[in-house]
Amino acid sequence: MTVSIMHLIDRWHRQLNYLRVSITDRCNLRCIYCQTGSVFHKQHHDDILRYEEILRVIKAGIALGITKVRITGGEPLVRRGVFPFLKEVTQLPGLEDISFTTNGVRLKRHISDILDANIRRINVSLDTLNSKKYVTITGADRWQQVWDGLIAAHEAGLYPIKLNVVAMNGINDDEWLSFANLICKYPFWVRFIELMPVGDKDLCSQRWVSSDTIKNSIESYFGQLSPLEKQVHDGPAERYKFDGCKGEIGFIHALSHHFCHTCNRLRLTANGNLRACLLSDQQIHLKSLLRNGCSDFDIQKQLMAAVKQKPISHQNHPFQIACSEQMVAIGG
Repeated sequence: MTVSIMHLIDRWHRQLNYLRVSITDRCNLRCIYCQTGSVFHKQHHDDILRYEEILRVIKAGIALGITKVRITGGEPLVRRGVFPFLKEVTQLPGLEDISFTTNGVRLKRHISDILDANIRRINVSLDTLNSKKYVTITGADRWQQVWDGLIAAHEAGLYPIKLNVVAMNGINDDEWLSFANLICKYPFWVRFIELMPVGDKDLCSQRWVSSDTIKNSIESYFGQLSPLEKQVHDGPAERYKFDGCKGEIGFIHALSHHFCHTCNRLRLTANGNLRACLLSDQQIHLKSLLRNGCSDFDIQKQLMAAVKQKPISHQNHPFQIACSEQMVAIGG
């Protein structure tokens, strides 16, 4: 029986109620900021947490106040059995917000599966509206598949559909206005995300651009953005609208104005490591515990131990390497 002891509150009095769960390190793309270098050593299948193990961790987290779960990867839609797993997650009592992040390549073919799993909120990673540039960023000619998936998700009634746009100077800096214009045609939530120093500091130091620069560029063309009141499940994005537009724009200042003081997140990697901060190599290994007859209370104790490791802030800038693992191994 799972016994609730306390909420997950760290040394700085932040309550953690959000668990990001990576279910695979496999991906059908190779984005330049996610899988860096020439070689990425994928985890052996047996080293990845089984779905029943992940569910145990989520349930233990719920008993300690976790109310929001996001499923990530790698690319979650490439793992077999993902939809029955998602359905089990959405049926867990105590969760108020369940969503997942995808690169969108398999989105169109799985719309009915997503709906059947009771998922209504998704994030889609799309860093360019140019099909040729998409190949440069991802290593694959699949832009049209992603776009068709977005339209299919919109027509199926998924909402909100958030577009995650990693801003890269000299790569997609000529598309900020095009992304902003997109929200006048569709009710998408476009979110510009600052590049983070994970795995490859050279890319970040060469390509980093602040969210303020993007916002100023958009406002210089479209006029002043109207700020939106922050909602419970917004996360770190500063949200804005244009008058008369269907969608909205968000800015995630991961480095320039970091949101560490309000961070409410824990991460579970695909191979069973708990991380309290994305930009830190500190982690707690859960897999061996899960496979050696641990109790639910044992899992809760490890969740609380991870919370104790959470730093007050990451204190990084674009020219420092924050953590040595690649983003695909941690979970985006």
